[in-house]
Amino acid sequence: MVDRSAPSDSDDSESTSEAESLRSTTRTAEGAVNGDGGATEPESGAHEALASETDDGAHYAETSGMRRKRFARSRSTREPVPHVRLAIILGLAAVVALAGLTGWLSFRAYESRKAADERSLFLQVGRQGALNLTTIDFEHADADVQRILNSATGTFYDDFKSRSQPFIEVVKQARSKSVGTISEAGVESESDNEAQVLVAVIVKSSNAGAAEQEPRSWRMRITVQRTGDEAKIANVRFVA
Repeated sequence: MVDRSAPSDSDDSESTSEAESLRSTTRTAEGAVNGDGGATEPESGAHEALASETDDGAHYAETSGMRRKRFARSRSTREPVPHVRLAIILGLAAVVALAGLTGWLSFRAYESRKAADERSLFLQVGRQGALNLTTIDFEHADADVQRILNSATGTFYDDFKSRSQPFIEVVKQARSKSVGTISEAGVESESDNEAQVLVAVIVKSSNAGAAEQEPRSWRMRITVQRTGDEAKIANVRFVA
């Protein structure tokens, strides 16, 4: 009768194989613990990767800081601070106001100069008209009368022209001479195209019957009217 509980050769072989496998696993674990074999290289690689990541992070932080500084500098250059901007705006406003004031003053000066020139023209024409009317010589009466007509306009021109020829004949027959001298003259009133000029004249005259006569003072109100670029006499009235 055979005993079935006794171990067989195959069982012994399996046990031996399991023991060898266990010893191999133990040696591998010991090598990993002691730093032997291939376990060293993975650990060294991990340290290198960690150091690389640390360096990359520091480089990124430094680069980001430099970029923020450059951006801040460029922004401060591009965008002035509020008080600088306010100063610029106030400066521009002052320049515009000064330019407007200068233009207005220049215009006022031009208008004043124009008005003064106009007043001077009216006064000069009034004075010359009074002299033409009071200075007549029988020897050149035609030229004297024509000078009066050349400086006249409107109804005064028409009236004087219609009486000019009889007047010339009387002057020549009487051998009359008269010379006027302006003693005073001024613009009494003035509008856009017309002025009233008061003229005081002292007249010395002579003729065939009286060689020398006492000087006489005449006062005339002469209306001077602008016609185009010049001014002429439009009316003459004698005043006391």
